[in-house]
Parts: sequence; C-alpha cells; structure tokens
Amino acid sequence: MLYQKERNQLADVVKKMFDRYETNTAGGNVSVRMNEEHIIMTPTLMSQEHHCNLSPYQILVVDMDENIIEGDGRITREINMHMACYKQNEEIGCVLHGHALHSLVFATMGMDMPNLIEATQKLGKIKCLDYAPATSPELADKVKNHLESNDSQTVTNAILLNKHGVVITDKNLTKAYDIMGRLEYNAYIAEKVLLFDQLGISPIDKKEHQFNLEE
Repeated sequence: MLYQKERNQLADVVKKMFDRYETNTAGGNVSVRMNEEHIIMTPTLMSQEHHCNLSPYQILVVDMDENIIEGDGRITREINMHMACYKQNEEIGCVLHGHALHSLVFATMGMDMPNLIEATQKLGKIKCLDYAPATSPELADKVKNHLESNDSQTVTNAILLNKHGVVITDKNLTKAYDIMGRLEYNAYIAEKVLLFDQLGISPIDKKEHQFNLEE
C-alpha cells in the first residue's frame, strides 16, 4: 500500500473530526501533499455514507491531474478547492475542510470571526469569504484569491466559507488539525463574548496585548 502510515493517520483524523462535531454528514474532506506527484485525500461521501469511519485503503492516492492511483472510492468534487490551494502555495502540505459546529455560526452569518483567544492570534483576521456554491469553480477561485491576497501570504490559514464551513491550510496534517481545534474553541468563546457584550454583562476586551506567537 502506498503511503500506509500517512493514510492511517488521515483516517484517524477524519474520524476525530466527525466525533468532535468538526464536520457533519453534509460533507467535509481532507487532503495531504505527499510529494510533487501525489496527494492523499478522503473520498466523496466519507461523511454521509461512512460517518468518517474510513479504512486506510479508502483514503485515495491522487496525482496532480486528479487521477486515482490507489484507493477504494471516488474523488470528491471539492478537489478543485484543494488543488487551488496546493498550486497557489507550494509550501502548503495539507488542506482541511470541515463543517465545524461553532465556526459555522459565523460562516452562516457571513461574519468575520472575532479572533479573541491567545491560541488563535497567529491566524490574524479570520475572514468569511463572499458566498459561492459548494464544489463550484467559483468557490475554489475565491479561496485561491484569498490566499493570494496581501494579508494572507502564510502557509497557515483559517478561512470561513459563507453558509458552508471552514477551510484550513498548513504545512502538514498535524498542524492543520491543531488549527481546527483552536478555531473551534475561539468560535465557541466568541459566541459567548458577543452575547455578553450585547447584553451589557461585560464589554469585549479591546486592549492591545503582547501575545506569545511562538509554537
């Protein structure tokens, strides 16, 4: 089996995503760049049909022309978004897309997410893109254009997809999934902080802080 260790790891991560409400039966997909020739990627309907309980062989090995080299399943239509990220920045090693429960509050409202907790400060502004239909070339283009923008030249990115979910990029799967966890905690906290602010219980802390951004 090609890339057995990495496919085992990816199958484990997507199961955790489903169990932790970081995606749902409506979809989600994750890919990891192996080298210049191949990525590994979750198959279409991984959530609806399998509840993200995948065997390593269901993790597809796909070439850069989107041909399946190995694996049991079909390619998701959202591969266009993944490939747009990889082609835009050669240092991106993982693209993680999910329908994360708390982050979807802000995505559904079309709101940028307030970046409030220390653990997410390295993300900078957590922007919600303008709406484009799921799996569409327009959505892939919006993600690509955001990555190309002046304020988003880093490998680590967390982007809200309007009415849809989140997409995260990073150097590898471990780092990308770390960002997903941080983002969801920030979203949960931000929901409460905004309510407390609007109810007059306590205003949002707008003081400047010297955060430690080193890993």
